[in-house]
Amino acid sequence: MALPLNRRLNLIPLIGVIFFIVCGGAYGVEPLVGAVGPGWAILLVLVTPIFWSLPIALMVAELSSSIPAEGGYYIWVRQALGDFWGVQGGWWAICYMMVDLAVYPVLFVNYFAAFVPSLRFAEDGSGSLRTFLFRWLVACAVIALAFLINWRGARAVGHSSAVNLLLVLLPFIAIVLGALYFRGAIGRSVSAALTDLAHKPERGLLTLGLSTILWNYMGWDDVSTFAGEVNNPQRNYPRAIAAAMLLTIGFYSIPLFFGLSVTIDPELWSETRGWPDIAALIGGPKFGLVIAAGALLSTWALFNGQLLYVSRLPYAMALDNWLPASFRVVSVRTGAPIVSVIVVCCVASLCSALSFGKLIVIDVLLYSSVLLLEFISLLVLRLKQPQIPRPFRVPGGWIVLIAITLAPMSCAAVLLVTIFAGDPSQSYQVAGVIIAILSGILLYVIRRKKRLAEPSLRQLDVVRE
Repeated sequence: MALPLNRRLNLIPLIGVIFFIVCGGAYGVEPLVGAVGPGWAILLVLVTPIFWSLPIALMVAELSSSIPAEGGYYIWVRQALGDFWGVQGGWWAICYMMVDLAVYPVLFVNYFAAFVPSLRFAEDGSGSLRTFLFRWLVACAVIALAFLINWRGARAVGHSSAVNLLLVLLPFIAIVLGALYFRGAIGRSVSAALTDLAHKPERGLLTLGLSTILWNYMGWDDVSTFAGEVNNPQRNYPRAIAAAMLLTIGFYSIPLFFGLSVTIDPELWSETRGWPDIAALIGGPKFGLVIAAGALLSTWALFNGQLLYVSRLPYAMALDNWLPASFRVVSVRTGAPIVSVIVVCCVASLCSALSFGKLIVIDVLLYSSVLLLEFISLLVLRLKQPQIPRPFRVPGGWIVLIAITLAPMSCAAVLLVTIFAGDPSQSYQVAGVIIAILSGILLYVIRRKKRLAEPSLRQLDVVRE
Protein backbone atom coordinates (compact mmCIF):
# COMPACT_ATOMS: atom_id res chain seq x y z
CA MET A 1 0.00 0.00 0.00
CA ALA A 2 2.36 2.71 -1.30
CA LEU A 3 1.22 6.20 -0.29
CA PRO A 4 2.75 9.52 -1.37
CA LEU A 5 4.59 11.47 1.34
CA ASN A 6 1.84 14.09 1.64
CA ARG A 7 -0.64 11.32 2.56
CA ARG A 8 1.45 9.95 5.43
CA LEU A 9 1.72 10.79 9.13
CA ASN A 10 4.46 13.13 10.34
CA LEU A 11 5.80 13.34 13.92
CA ILE A 12 3.17 15.60 15.56
CA PRO A 13 0.11 13.81 14.14
CA LEU A 14 1.79 10.49 15.00
CA ILE A 15 2.15 11.60 18.64
CA GLY A 16 -1.56 12.46 18.63
CA VAL A 17 -2.54 9.07 17.21
CA ILE A 18 -0.32 7.17 19.70
CA PHE A 19 -1.67 9.20 22.62
CA PHE A 20 -5.28 8.43 21.69
CA ILE A 21 -4.50 4.77 21.05
CA VAL A 22 -2.89 4.39 24.49
CA CYS A 23 -4.48 7.06 26.69
CA GLY A 24 -6.76 9.89 25.55
CA GLY A 25 -6.85 11.54 28.96
CA ALA A 26 -7.83 10.30 32.42
CA TYR A 27 -11.25 9.21 31.20
CA GLY A 28 -11.76 5.53 32.05
CA VAL A 29 -9.46 5.52 35.09
CA GLU A 30 -12.25 6.30 37.59
CA PRO A 31 -13.24 2.65 38.32
CA LEU A 32 -9.67 2.09 39.51
CA VAL A 33 -10.25 4.31 42.56
CA GLY A 34 -13.61 2.74 43.31
CA ALA A 35 -12.10 -0.75 43.12
CA VAL A 36 -8.81 -0.46 45.06
CA GLY A 37 -9.09 2.88 46.91
CA PRO A 38 -7.33 6.26 46.46
CA GLY A 39 -3.88 5.29 47.77
CA TRP A 40 -3.57 2.07 45.83
CA ALA A 41 -4.93 3.82 42.73
CA ILE A 42 -2.19 6.47 42.81
CA LEU A 43 0.45 3.83 43.48
CA LEU A 44 -0.71 1.70 40.55
CA VAL A 45 -0.84 4.71 38.20
CA LEU A 46 2.77 5.61 39.03
CA VAL A 47 4.26 2.10 39.23
CA THR A 48 2.47 0.32 36.37
CA PRO A 49 4.32 2.22 33.60
CA ILE A 50 7.65 0.95 34.97
CA PHE A 51 6.69 -2.74 34.83
CA TRP A 52 4.12 -2.65 32.01
CA SER A 53 4.28 0.37 29.68
CA LEU A 54 8.02 1.13 29.58
CA PRO A 55 9.09 -2.44 28.64
CA ILE A 56 6.43 -2.57 25.92
CA ALA A 57 7.40 0.86 24.58
CA LEU A 58 11.10 -0.11 24.44
CA MET A 59 10.28 -3.31 22.58
CA VAL A 60 8.02 -1.47 20.12
CA ALA A 61 10.56 1.31 19.55
CA GLU A 62 13.24 -1.22 18.52
CA LEU A 63 11.08 -3.48 16.37
CA SER A 64 9.04 -0.74 14.68
CA SER A 65 12.23 1.16 13.75
CA SER A 66 13.98 -1.97 12.44
CA ILE A 67 10.97 -3.57 10.69
CA PRO A 68 8.58 -0.69 9.79
CA ALA A 69 6.10 -2.80 7.81
CA GLU A 70 2.33 -2.48 7.49
CA GLY A 71 0.96 -5.09 9.90
CA GLY A 72 3.41 -4.33 12.69
CA TYR A 73 3.79 -7.08 15.27
CA TYR A 74 2.19 -9.68 12.99
CA ILE A 75 5.20 -9.18 10.69
CA TRP A 76 7.67 -9.22 13.61
CA VAL A 77 6.36 -12.51 14.98
CA ARG A 78 6.16 -14.13 11.54
CA GLN A 79 9.71 -13.09 10.68
CA ALA A 80 11.09 -14.29 14.01
CA LEU A 81 9.04 -17.43 14.72
CA GLY A 82 7.59 -18.52 11.36
CA ASP A 83 4.15 -18.67 9.76
CA PHE A 84 2.38 -20.69 12.45
CA TRP A 85 3.16 -18.32 15.31
CA GLY A 86 2.74 -15.32 13.01
CA VAL A 87 -0.82 -16.42 12.29
CA GLN A 88 -1.48 -17.10 15.98
CA GLY A 89 -0.19 -13.68 16.99
CA GLY A 90 -2.12 -11.93 14.24
CA TRP A 91 -5.36 -13.77 14.98
CA TRP A 92 -5.12 -13.34 18.76
CA ALA A 93 -4.49 -9.66 18.18
CA ILE A 94 -7.54 -9.33 15.93
CA CYS A 95 -9.65 -11.03 18.64
CA TYR A 96 -8.50 -8.71 21.42
CA MET A 97 -8.74 -5.69 19.13
CA MET A 98 -12.40 -6.41 18.45
CA VAL A 99 -13.03 -6.50 22.20
CA ASP A 100 -10.90 -3.41 22.79
CA LEU A 101 -12.71 -1.42 20.12
CA ALA A 102 -16.05 -2.06 21.80
CA VAL A 103 -14.81 -0.58 25.10
CA TYR A 104 -14.75 3.00 23.79
CA PRO A 105 -18.33 3.25 22.52
CA VAL A 106 -19.40 1.79 25.89
CA LEU A 107 -17.39 4.49 27.71
CA PHE A 108 -18.88 7.10 25.37
CA VAL A 109 -22.39 6.06 26.37
CA ASN A 110 -21.45 6.13 30.07
CA TYR A 111 -20.42 9.78 29.78
CA PHE A 112 -23.27 10.66 27.42
CA ALA A 113 -25.59 9.63 30.25
CA ALA A 114 -24.63 12.91 31.97
CA PHE A 115 -26.72 14.64 29.29
CA VAL A 116 -29.36 11.88 28.94
CA PRO A 117 -29.88 10.38 32.44
CA SER A 118 -32.19 7.66 31.10
CA LEU A 119 -29.08 5.99 29.64
CA ARG A 120 -27.48 5.59 33.07
CA PHE A 121 -27.34 2.17 34.76
CA ALA A 122 -28.07 1.71 38.44
CA GLU A 123 -25.11 1.56 40.85
CA ASP A 124 -25.15 -2.25 40.69
CA GLY A 125 -24.96 -2.16 36.87
CA SER A 126 -28.57 -3.16 36.28
CA GLY A 127 -30.98 -1.51 33.83
CA SER A 128 -34.13 -2.06 31.79
CA LEU A 129 -34.18 -3.67 28.34
CA ARG A 130 -35.04 -0.26 26.89
CA THR A 131 -31.96 1.27 28.54
CA PHE A 132 -29.72 -1.49 27.14
CA LEU A 133 -31.18 -1.03 23.65
CA PHE A 134 -30.80 2.78 23.61
CA ARG A 135 -27.23 2.52 24.93
CA TRP A 136 -26.36 0.04 22.18
CA LEU A 137 -27.86 2.27 19.47
CA VAL A 138 -25.78 5.25 20.68
CA ALA A 139 -22.67 3.06 20.65
CA CYS A 140 -23.44 2.00 17.07
CA ALA A 141 -23.78 5.66 16.04
CA VAL A 142 -20.31 6.39 17.47
CA ILE A 143 -18.89 3.48 15.48
CA ALA A 144 -20.56 4.63 12.26
CA LEU A 145 -19.11 8.15 12.57
CA ALA A 146 -15.60 6.80 13.18
CA PHE A 147 -16.00 4.58 10.13
CA LEU A 148 -16.56 7.65 7.95
CA ILE A 149 -13.39 9.33 9.28
CA ASN A 150 -11.26 6.20 8.88
CA TRP A 151 -12.51 5.79 5.33
CA ARG A 152 -10.46 8.90 4.56
CA GLY A 153 -7.19 7.25 5.67
CA ALA A 154 -4.46 7.56 8.33
CA ARG A 155 -3.62 11.20 7.63
CA ALA A 156 -7.17 12.34 8.39
CA VAL A 157 -7.16 10.35 11.65
CA GLY A 158 -3.75 11.76 12.61
CA HIS A 159 -4.68 15.41 12.16
CA SER A 160 -8.00 15.00 13.99
CA SER A 161 -6.13 13.32 16.88
CA ALA A 162 -3.60 16.15 17.11
CA VAL A 163 -6.42 18.72 17.40
CA ASN A 164 -8.35 16.58 19.89
CA LEU A 165 -5.22 16.30 22.07
CA LEU A 166 -5.35 20.04 22.72
CA LEU A 167 -9.10 20.01 23.39
CA VAL A 168 -8.90 17.08 25.85
CA LEU A 169 -6.10 18.78 27.81
CA LEU A 170 -8.21 21.83 28.74
CA PRO A 171 -10.92 20.15 30.90
CA PHE A 172 -8.31 18.43 33.07
CA ILE A 173 -6.39 21.66 33.54
CA ALA A 174 -9.68 23.14 34.72
CA ILE A 175 -10.20 20.26 37.19
CA VAL A 176 -6.69 20.69 38.63
CA LEU A 177 -7.05 24.48 38.95
CA GLY A 178 -10.52 24.07 40.46
CA ALA A 179 -9.21 21.64 43.07
CA LEU A 180 -6.28 23.95 43.89
CA TYR A 181 -8.76 26.80 44.50
CA PHE A 182 -9.75 25.05 47.72
CA ARG A 183 -7.01 25.35 50.33
CA GLY A 184 -5.25 22.20 51.44
CA ALA A 185 -5.97 20.19 48.27
CA ILE A 186 -2.52 18.60 48.16
CA GLY A 187 -2.61 17.75 51.87
CA ARG A 188 -6.03 16.11 51.59
CA SER A 189 -4.92 13.97 48.65
CA VAL A 190 -1.73 12.86 50.40
CA SER A 191 -3.61 12.09 53.61
CA ALA A 192 -6.30 10.07 51.79
CA ALA A 193 -3.66 8.11 49.88
CA LEU A 194 -1.54 7.27 52.93
CA THR A 195 -4.56 6.24 55.00
CA ASP A 196 -5.81 3.96 52.23
CA LEU A 197 -2.43 2.26 51.71
CA ALA A 198 -2.70 0.84 55.21
CA HIS A 199 -5.59 -1.36 54.05
CA LYS A 200 -5.58 -4.18 51.48
CA PRO A 201 -8.11 -3.99 48.62
CA GLU A 202 -10.89 -6.59 48.49
CA ARG A 203 -10.00 -9.57 46.29
CA GLY A 204 -13.14 -9.32 44.21
CA LEU A 205 -12.51 -5.67 43.41
CA LEU A 206 -8.77 -6.16 42.87
CA THR A 207 -9.44 -7.92 39.55
CA LEU A 208 -11.36 -4.90 38.29
CA GLY A 209 -8.65 -2.55 39.57
CA LEU A 210 -5.74 -4.42 37.98
CA SER A 211 -7.51 -4.96 34.67
CA THR A 212 -8.50 -1.27 34.62
CA ILE A 213 -4.94 0.03 35.12
CA LEU A 214 -3.37 -2.47 32.72
CA TRP A 215 -6.01 -1.63 30.11
CA ASN A 216 -5.42 2.10 30.53
CA TYR A 217 -1.68 1.64 29.95
CA MET A 218 -1.73 -0.86 27.08
CA GLY A 219 -1.66 -0.35 23.32
CA TRP A 220 1.93 0.70 22.63
CA ASP A 221 2.51 -2.13 20.18
CA ASP A 222 -0.73 -1.40 18.33
CA VAL A 223 0.77 1.77 16.84
CA SER A 224 3.11 -0.39 14.74
CA THR A 225 0.39 -1.79 12.48
CA PHE A 226 0.21 1.31 10.25
CA ALA A 227 3.98 1.88 9.95
CA GLY A 228 3.67 1.90 6.17
CA GLU A 229 1.60 5.09 6.45
CA VAL A 230 4.20 7.03 8.52
CA ASN A 231 6.93 9.29 7.14
CA ASN A 232 10.44 8.24 8.22
CA PRO A 233 9.19 5.62 10.74
CA GLN A 234 12.73 4.72 11.88
CA ARG A 235 13.15 8.24 13.24
CA ASN A 236 9.59 9.24 14.12
CA TYR A 237 8.38 6.13 15.99
CA PRO A 238 10.87 6.23 18.92
CA ARG A 239 10.41 9.99 19.34
CA ALA A 240 6.61 9.81 19.17
CA ILE A 241 6.47 6.90 21.64
CA ALA A 242 8.67 8.75 24.14
CA ALA A 243 6.54 11.90 23.91
CA ALA A 244 3.27 9.96 24.21
CA MET A 245 4.62 8.05 27.25
CA LEU A 246 5.26 11.28 29.17
CA LEU A 247 1.86 12.69 28.17
CA THR A 248 0.10 9.50 29.26
CA ILE A 249 1.64 9.33 32.73
CA GLY A 250 0.90 13.03 33.30
CA PHE A 251 -2.69 12.78 32.06
CA TYR A 252 -3.45 9.90 34.43
CA SER A 253 -1.60 10.88 37.59
CA ILE A 254 -2.11 14.65 37.93
CA PRO A 255 -5.93 14.85 37.51
CA LEU A 256 -6.34 11.72 39.63
CA PHE A 257 -4.27 13.16 42.47
CA PHE A 258 -6.17 16.45 42.60
CA GLY A 259 -9.54 14.78 42.02
CA LEU A 260 -8.98 12.81 45.23
CA SER A 261 -8.73 16.08 47.15
CA VAL A 262 -12.36 16.73 46.20
CA THR A 263 -13.85 13.35 47.11
CA ILE A 264 -12.86 9.74 47.79
CA ASP A 265 -16.45 8.46 47.60
CA PRO A 266 -16.28 5.11 45.72
CA GLU A 267 -19.79 5.67 44.32
CA LEU A 268 -18.50 8.72 42.44
CA TRP A 269 -15.23 7.05 41.44
CA SER A 270 -17.05 4.44 39.34
CA GLU A 271 -17.97 3.48 35.79
CA THR A 272 -21.46 4.96 36.08
CA ARG A 273 -20.45 8.35 37.58
CA GLY A 274 -16.81 9.46 37.30
CA TRP A 275 -15.29 12.78 36.23
CA PRO A 276 -18.52 14.67 35.36
CA ASP A 277 -19.90 14.17 38.90
CA ILE A 278 -16.51 14.91 40.50
CA ALA A 279 -16.18 18.12 38.44
CA ALA A 280 -19.71 19.13 39.51
CA LEU A 281 -18.48 19.14 43.13
CA ILE A 282 -15.77 21.63 42.11
CA GLY A 283 -17.59 24.04 39.82
CA GLY A 284 -21.25 23.09 39.86
CA PRO A 285 -23.48 21.13 37.45
CA LYS A 286 -22.53 23.18 34.37
CA PHE A 287 -18.84 22.48 34.91
CA GLY A 288 -19.71 18.79 35.24
CA LEU A 289 -21.39 18.90 31.83
CA VAL A 290 -18.31 20.57 30.31
CA ILE A 291 -16.15 17.71 31.59
CA ALA A 292 -18.70 15.21 30.26
CA ALA A 293 -18.40 16.88 26.85
CA GLY A 294 -14.62 16.50 27.05
CA ALA A 295 -15.10 12.83 27.93
CA LEU A 296 -17.24 12.34 24.84
CA LEU A 297 -14.52 13.92 22.70
CA SER A 298 -11.82 11.78 24.29
CA THR A 299 -13.61 8.44 23.95
CA TRP A 300 -14.60 9.30 20.39
CA ALA A 301 -10.98 10.14 19.50
CA LEU A 302 -9.78 6.96 21.23
CA PHE A 303 -12.14 4.82 19.18
CA ASN A 304 -11.19 6.68 16.00
CA GLY A 305 -7.48 6.04 16.60
CA GLN A 306 -8.08 2.40 17.60
CA LEU A 307 -10.03 1.74 14.42
CA LEU A 308 -7.06 2.97 12.39
CA TYR A 309 -4.67 0.28 13.64
CA VAL A 310 -7.24 -2.53 14.06
CA SER A 311 -8.32 -2.40 10.44
CA ARG A 312 -4.71 -2.65 9.17
CA LEU A 313 -3.99 -6.05 10.70
CA PRO A 314 -6.60 -8.08 8.76
CA TYR A 315 -5.32 -6.32 5.62
CA ALA A 316 -1.74 -7.39 6.39
CA MET A 317 -2.79 -11.01 7.02
CA ALA A 318 -4.84 -11.05 3.81
CA LEU A 319 -1.74 -10.04 1.85
CA ASP A 320 -0.21 -13.33 3.02
CA ASN A 321 -3.42 -15.25 2.19
CA TRP A 322 -4.19 -16.06 5.82
CA LEU A 323 -7.50 -14.18 5.46
CA PRO A 324 -9.82 -13.95 2.41
CA ALA A 325 -8.75 -11.80 -0.55
CA SER A 326 -11.60 -9.32 0.05
CA PHE A 327 -9.64 -7.90 3.02
CA ARG A 328 -6.98 -6.72 0.54
CA VAL A 329 -9.32 -4.16 -1.06
CA VAL A 330 -8.08 -0.64 -0.31
CA SER A 331 -8.94 2.87 -1.44
CA VAL A 332 -6.92 4.31 -4.34
CA ARG A 333 -7.14 7.82 -2.90
CA THR A 334 -6.54 7.28 0.82
CA GLY A 335 -5.02 3.79 1.16
CA ALA A 336 -7.67 2.79 3.74
CA PRO A 337 -8.48 -0.98 3.75
CA ILE A 338 -12.18 -0.65 2.98
CA VAL A 339 -13.51 -4.16 3.64
CA SER A 340 -11.41 -4.53 6.77
CA VAL A 341 -12.77 -1.29 8.24
CA ILE A 342 -16.36 -2.36 7.51
CA VAL A 343 -15.97 -5.82 9.09
CA VAL A 344 -14.17 -4.45 12.15
CA CYS A 345 -16.92 -1.88 12.74
CA CYS A 346 -19.64 -4.53 12.47
CA VAL A 347 -17.98 -6.84 15.01
CA ALA A 348 -17.31 -3.92 17.37
CA SER A 349 -21.02 -3.05 17.21
CA LEU A 350 -21.92 -6.53 18.44
CA CYS A 351 -19.32 -6.53 21.25
CA SER A 352 -20.44 -3.10 22.49
CA ALA A 353 -23.46 -4.80 24.07
CA LEU A 354 -21.15 -6.06 26.89
CA SER A 355 -20.30 -4.05 30.03
CA PHE A 356 -17.04 -2.13 30.54
CA GLY A 357 -15.80 -4.44 33.32
CA LYS A 358 -16.30 -7.66 31.35
CA LEU A 359 -14.73 -6.21 28.21
CA ILE A 360 -11.48 -5.05 29.81
CA VAL A 361 -10.79 -8.36 31.62
CA ILE A 362 -11.08 -10.28 28.31
CA ASP A 363 -9.15 -7.53 26.56
CA VAL A 364 -6.11 -7.55 28.87
CA LEU A 365 -5.81 -11.35 28.94
CA LEU A 366 -5.89 -11.66 25.14
CA TYR A 367 -3.49 -8.75 24.80
CA SER A 368 -1.02 -10.39 27.19
CA SER A 369 -0.94 -13.52 25.00
CA VAL A 370 0.02 -11.44 21.95
CA LEU A 371 2.53 -9.53 24.04
CA LEU A 372 4.34 -12.72 25.01
CA LEU A 373 4.90 -13.59 21.33
CA GLU A 374 6.18 -10.08 20.60
CA PHE A 375 8.80 -10.17 23.36
CA ILE A 376 9.92 -13.64 22.29
CA SER A 377 10.28 -12.25 18.77
CA LEU A 378 12.44 -9.40 20.08
CA LEU A 379 14.78 -11.92 21.72
CA VAL A 380 14.86 -14.27 18.71
CA LEU A 381 15.56 -11.48 16.21
CA ARG A 382 18.41 -10.17 18.37
CA LEU A 383 19.87 -13.69 18.42
CA LYS A 384 19.25 -14.86 14.85
CA GLN A 385 19.32 -11.60 12.86
CA PRO A 386 21.77 -9.24 14.59
CA GLN A 387 22.61 -7.66 11.22
CA ILE A 388 19.18 -5.96 10.85
CA PRO A 389 19.58 -2.15 11.03
CA ARG A 390 18.24 -0.95 14.37
CA PRO A 391 17.92 2.88 14.44
CA PHE A 392 16.71 2.44 18.01
CA ARG A 393 18.13 -0.38 20.14
CA VAL A 394 17.04 -1.31 23.67
CA PRO A 395 20.12 -0.52 25.78
CA GLY A 396 21.71 -2.78 28.39
CA GLY A 397 22.22 -6.05 26.53
CA TRP A 398 20.59 -9.39 27.30
CA ILE A 399 20.02 -8.73 31.00
CA VAL A 400 17.79 -5.76 30.20
CA LEU A 401 16.04 -7.64 27.37
CA ILE A 402 15.12 -10.49 29.69
CA ALA A 403 14.06 -8.09 32.45
CA ILE A 404 11.71 -6.10 30.17
CA THR A 405 10.23 -9.39 28.95
CA LEU A 406 9.53 -10.75 32.44
CA ALA A 407 8.10 -7.49 33.84
CA PRO A 408 4.86 -7.23 31.78
CA MET A 409 4.36 -11.01 31.86
CA SER A 410 4.48 -10.84 35.67
CA CYS A 411 1.74 -8.18 35.61
CA ALA A 412 -0.46 -10.44 33.47
CA ALA A 413 0.22 -13.39 35.80
CA VAL A 414 -0.83 -11.36 38.85
CA LEU A 415 -4.10 -10.44 37.11
CA LEU A 416 -4.77 -14.09 36.29
CA VAL A 417 -4.20 -15.09 39.93
CA THR A 418 -6.58 -12.40 41.20
CA ILE A 419 -9.27 -13.59 38.77
CA PHE A 420 -9.30 -17.14 40.15
CA ALA A 421 -8.73 -16.05 43.76
CA GLY A 422 -11.44 -13.39 43.64
CA ASP A 423 -14.75 -13.70 41.78
CA PRO A 424 -15.26 -17.28 40.41
CA SER A 425 -17.69 -15.94 37.77
CA GLN A 426 -14.73 -14.29 36.04
CA SER A 427 -13.57 -17.78 35.00
CA TYR A 428 -16.16 -17.66 32.18
CA GLN A 429 -14.25 -14.77 30.66
CA VAL A 430 -11.02 -16.78 30.92
CA ALA A 431 -12.77 -19.63 29.09
CA GLY A 432 -13.70 -17.22 26.30
CA VAL A 433 -10.09 -16.12 26.04
CA ILE A 434 -8.93 -19.75 25.76
CA ILE A 435 -11.45 -20.44 22.98
CA ALA A 436 -10.25 -17.37 21.05
CA ILE A 437 -6.62 -18.50 21.40
CA LEU A 438 -7.36 -22.07 20.23
CA SER A 439 -9.33 -20.79 17.23
CA GLY A 440 -6.03 -19.48 15.83
CA ILE A 441 -4.90 -23.06 15.29
CA LEU A 442 -8.10 -23.77 13.35
CA LEU A 443 -7.49 -20.72 11.14
CA TYR A 444 -3.96 -21.92 10.36
CA VAL A 445 -5.17 -25.40 9.40
CA ILE A 446 -7.98 -24.07 7.19
CA ARG A 447 -5.91 -21.45 5.34
CA ARG A 448 -2.56 -23.27 5.13
CA LYS A 449 -3.24 -24.91 1.74
CA LYS A 450 -4.40 -21.59 0.31
CA ARG A 451 -1.27 -19.93 1.64
CA LEU A 452 1.02 -22.55 0.08
CA ALA A 453 -0.82 -22.51 -3.26
CA GLU A 454 -0.58 -18.74 -3.77
CA PRO A 455 2.39 -16.43 -3.13
CA SER A 456 2.23 -13.51 -0.73
CA LEU A 457 1.05 -10.27 -2.31
CA ARG A 458 3.02 -8.14 0.12
CA GLN A 459 5.37 -6.85 -2.57
CA LEU A 460 2.65 -6.27 -5.17
CA ASP A 461 0.51 -3.21 -5.75
CA VAL A 462 -3.00 -4.30 -4.77
CA VAL A 463 -4.47 -0.83 -4.29
CA ARG A 464 -7.91 -0.51 -5.81
CA GLU A 465 -11.36 0.71 -4.86
